[in-house]
This record gives sequence, C-alpha cells and structure tokens, in this order.
Amino acid sequence: MAILVTGAAGFIGLHVSEALLARGERVLGIDNLVPYYDPALKEARLARLRDHPGFTFFPLDIAEEEAMNVWAETHGREVEAVVHLAAQAGVRYSLEQPMAYVRSNLVGHMVILELCRHRLPRCDRLVYASSSSVYGANRKMPFSVEDRVDHPVSLYAATKRADELLSESYARLYDLPQTGLRFFTVYGPWGRPDMAYYSFAEAITEGRPVTLYNRGRMRRDFTYVDDVTAGVLAALDRLPEPRPDGVRHRIYNLGNNRPVELEAFVRALEKALGRRAEIRYAEMQPGDVVETFADIEASRRDLGYEPRIGIEEGLARFAAWFRRYRGGH
Repeated sequence: MAILVTGAAGFIGLHVSEALLARGERVLGIDNLVPYYDPALKEARLARLRDHPGFTFFPLDIAEEEAMNVWAETHGREVEAVVHLAAQAGVRYSLEQPMAYVRSNLVGHMVILELCRHRLPRCDRLVYASSSSVYGANRKMPFSVEDRVDHPVSLYAATKRADELLSESYARLYDLPQTGLRFFTVYGPWGRPDMAYYSFAEAITEGRPVTLYNRGRMRRDFTYVDDVTAGVLAALDRLPEPRPDGVRHRIYNLGNNRPVELEAFVRALEKALGRRAEIRYAEMQPGDVVETFADIEASRRDLGYEPRIGIEEGLARFAAWFRRYRGGH
C-alpha cells in the first residue's frame, strides 16, 4: 500500500513512517521543515527514513494548495490512504504566533481534505491527528470522546477542535471515511525540544533549574510514542464503522490512561539520566490545564489499543537516545 504521511519529519511522523516501512508499505512523506525548533533534528529524522527504499520525501507545505495540487497530479494516483500528522504544535507558541496555527492547522487541514476528495482517486481513508488539548477547561476525569469540547483554553486547542469539525462535515457531505486521534502528551526518542520532558532533560543535563508550573500540582497522561504509533496503525488498518447516522467518522483518545504528577515524572527522569534536578516552582501559565487523563475504552474496543510502556521504561529509552543524540551533535 502507498500511504501519504504528512509531517513525516516530525516526532510522531518519524515513528509512524518507520513502522509502516517495517511492515512493507510505501511511504510518501511530506514536510515543510519549518524552523519552529532546530531543523537539524528534523533532518536527522529524515536521514533515518531516507535510508529505506520504500520512502520518498517531498519538501512541501500542506497549506500551499497549488503546490499540493501539482504534487497530486504526479503522485496522487499512487496514494491509497493518508495519515495526516502535519500541524503547528505547541500551546504556548500559539499565544505568540496565532496566524501560524491558522495557516498550518486550519488551511492545511482543509487542503488535505480537498486533496482526498478530488485528487487522490484510490484513497479510501484519512487518519488525522487531533489533541487532548481539545478537552480544554473540562473538569470531568477521565476525558471521554463523548464529552463536550467547546471550551478551549488555547488557540492551538481551538484549531485542533476545528479540524475535527471540518472532518465531520467532509465525512458527512462526501462520505470520506475518517478517524481522528486525540494524542495525550506523547514522549520518547526523537521527541520535540519544545515539549516539557525534553526541556527538563536538557536542564538536568546542563545543571540548570527545572521549572514546574502551578507549583508542581500538574498531572499529565504521558504516552510513549511506540504506543501511540501502534494506535495510529490500528486506526489506519480499520475503516471506521458507520455511526447510527451513517457517517463514517470516528474520534478516539490515544493516551496511557495513567496520569502522572509532574514532580514524580521529573524524579523518574532524574533516575533515567542519573542526575539530580534543581526544581523551581512557578504559577500556572495562560493556556495550560491542570490535568489530562484519557478514557481509552473506545480505543480498546474498536482499535485493540493497549498502552504497554510505563513511565520508567519509557523515560529510560528516551534518556538513552537523548545521550546518544546530544553526544553526536
């Protein structure tokens, strides 16, 4: 099968692409390599993928409709499924650069939907990335896909919820089967430097203080990247069943289902790195939430999803990669 993966040079994009290649799929990877964080990390991820004969990379911006249409004229007939992971990530950056989120997350998502509708004649499914951020100010735990999600606390969250609604309309109007996946704080090797766990590791290694917001009283449903990757492939392998209204659009949580206090997370990271952290406490930041906690019963039932990697093992794997990567740069 030939699969288009957007955001292929990203953290989850790398792992999903490698898993698809390992099982014999062809991967057409798209990424614009935007310098939101060090492009050298994206290039290093791409180097791993370029070594595989089944991978082809195209440096494209999904928000550039004309360029994407030109690409589809040559390659569109090969594509049998799309895994859409490209997006402008990060909650705090959305406070500084809101238009980057409108362009990448809203315009880019629409371009992919239109591509699937008009220019990928063999494509019969779209799996796309959403986020636990859509749960926003919700207080009921754990977060269920049945919960209302109309109180976002960041622009990033608002754009990811808008993507879900755009997909709902295309599934309903054009019978485009789609599966949306709400990722919960994904961590692991080759991760994003803007994520808290990565910046914690840098601070601990360099002897700088680690800042815990809300005075450390935060809980996150940290989910190891291999577990998320397995969930993405499971969604890709299963056409969404029609709902009672006949629409083939399903949304699932991909989380670990075991929230961890941030301070306990830092202690586990200390152990993995073999160094103590200097911790400083600060007040809550705008756009942040106190806790995330995934209800994964629907994912278990429909996708056979079952997270297997606990925090200590996951952080040990991340720390081993982190030391190797930093040692090579």
